[in-house]
Amino acid sequence: MTGGRHDRTTFDIAVAGSAEVGEGPIWDDVTGELLWVDIPAGLIHRWRPGTTAVSTIVVGQPVGAIALRRSGGLVAAVRDGFALIDQKSGKVELRCPVEIDRVENRMNDGKCDGAGRFWAGTMALDSRPGVGSLYRLDPDLTVTTILTEVSISNGLGWAPDDRTMYFVDSPAQAIDAFDFDAERGLLSNRRRLAAIEVEAGMPDGLTVDSAGFVWVALWGGGAIRRYSPTGDLVDTVRLPATQLTSCTFGGPERRDLYVTSASRGLSAGERRRQPHAGALFRVRLDVPGHPVARFGG
Repeated sequence: MTGGRHDRTTFDIAVAGSAEVGEGPIWDDVTGELLWVDIPAGLIHRWRPGTTAVSTIVVGQPVGAIALRRSGGLVAAVRDGFALIDQKSGKVELRCPVEIDRVENRMNDGKCDGAGRFWAGTMALDSRPGVGSLYRLDPDLTVTTILTEVSISNGLGWAPDDRTMYFVDSPAQAIDAFDFDAERGLLSNRRRLAAIEVEAGMPDGLTVDSAGFVWVALWGGGAIRRYSPTGDLVDTVRLPATQLTSCTFGGPERRDLYVTSASRGLSAGERRRQPHAGALFRVRLDVPGHPVARFGG
């Protein structure tokens, strides 16, 4: 399919800017703020809706994803592995090196499951196929390899009943589903939820709404798609930036879909045609999302 049942274009620019690769948005229900990263710049941003001020932590190396910790602060998937970050001081402590001897790789997208485990994967800097993996970081800081021969480990999400996990290996042009053992954090029965045609863009980050539908960002496609739990395309959100990277629900009722984007690699002409590339977008939706899971026991 090339379109959904609906085709939305209504949006606003939450935070203007030209992030190289804005990614990994998460909503903090406690503070009412949104956090996201700029991967190659090694930056973590925090912003409160209704204001223009953005606070930033400089990580010192590329940062692929972050998650809130139950004990305070953040856990992050940085270039060299898993790190803990103090948001007040900005101190970054690498606690669990991952593939640190493979300088051609870095960590990419990640997310927490409901039991407080942080999942994040790796990819090659030159996007070579099959050299990445997907890892699980447990609250006791034990790292387990879950999948190997991954090309670009990307979007992660869980169904509301915690029995299904969704995963994107971007060059595969698809969203895959697994049976999820929530108690042990294990995957089985990998299957294809939805194949995405190349001309629509490459699947990137994703989130799952309270009805169990999957929202996925399309890199190069300038759109967010919503798929049903059976893989039917039911909605499309179009935005004025081709390189959309990820999305999450936020706001007081979690009905605001926040979408990150990238400006990296665009030609001068493309930047003129896409003045909002790298901005953070917001789309108001009828369906709410879930509270963001936090890392820790």
